[in-house]
Amino acid sequence: MMEFILAFVDAAALLAQQGAGSASPAIPPTAAAALAVGLAAFGAGYAERGIGAAAVGAIAEDRDMFGTGLIMTVLPETLVILALVVVFVV
Repeated sequence: MMEFILAFVDAAALLAQQGAGSASPAIPPTAAAALAVGLAAFGAGYAERGIGAAAVGAIAEDRDMFGTGLIMTVLPETLVILALVVVFVV
């Protein structure tokens, strides 16, 4: 996790240095869109970690919980889908 944060900060600092001397924005719009979708995917994966474990435990005890567990596991992925929709709309 720490390596991810350090790589992100290093890349952001490099982009800020490249754009500091020009009139263009420091971060190009395509990089900002990629960052938005990437962070949304990272957050969804982090959320699914705990939800998936709880869903598997609930399904192991009661097989009728499969539908609910599946819906709760897939729910965070809607964040990534919405981030992609925003990228294509903007």
